[in-house]
Amino acid sequence: MMTPHKSVKVLIVDDNPLVLEWMVRGLEPFCEVITALDGADALIKVLETPPDLILSDYKMPGLDGRQFFEKLRSRPQSRRIPFIFVASRADIEEKLRPLGDGVEEFIAKPFFVAEFVRATKKVIDRIHLEKLAQRASRPGVIQGRLEEMSITDLMQSLEMGQKTCRLALRGPAGECEMFFSAGQCKHASSGNLVGDEAVYQAIAWAEGEFEIDFNAAASDRSTTTRSTTGLLMEAMRLLDEANREAVEK
Repeated sequence: MMTPHKSVKVLIVDDNPLVLEWMVRGLEPFCEVITALDGADALIKVLETPPDLILSDYKMPGLDGRQFFEKLRSRPQSRRIPFIFVASRADIEEKLRPLGDGVEEFIAKPFFVAEFVRATKKVIDRIHLEKLAQRASRPGVIQGRLEEMSITDLMQSLEMGQKTCRLALRGPAGECEMFFSAGQCKHASSGNLVGDEAVYQAIAWAEGEFEIDFNAAASDRSTTTRSTTGLLMEAMRLLDEANREAVEK
């Protein structure tokens, strides 16, 4: 089981207690969660203890989500806090998307909790990586454990951030190197395996250590045949297939 990213604090703002409870339950395994039922209460909490990420409903009585966002952006101490809007698809396209700068993601209502968690967790993972980088003993090198952040989470974060780097994995199952260019895994090797097969094997590893080196030169080899997302999707399909076969036996 993955260790929660308790180093990442997320503020969730929604005036509907039931929806708020669903969002809290979905995210609690992955971060520290604080809540507010309206924009005014949320603003006070941000000023008291600034979170690492804010998720806010758009339509709320009193101070609505957009007004809350604009007040945050007017203050130097809260201007750079990543922000996710939760709103109807029409409101997102007509009123919120033009805000652009400073908004990490737009999540359309109604949503399935699993989809909400998946979209939000990508941002949480990226913030977690940034925190690891701040604590790094060597500039440009991030180290951690796979029990803390899975290979899938790492690859999604590198793709989302369009990073160029070397990702090295070490553990009981072996060693693997992956080279990324602008977020795309271009080359991978693990023992005798190269390319896609090396990635598929490594994604199944649940324990060990990782090192991300942003100083490493990009590999001149190109051995993978899919995008980073494509590699992850195919790896998940192969794992599901293997699990079904194991159950049938």
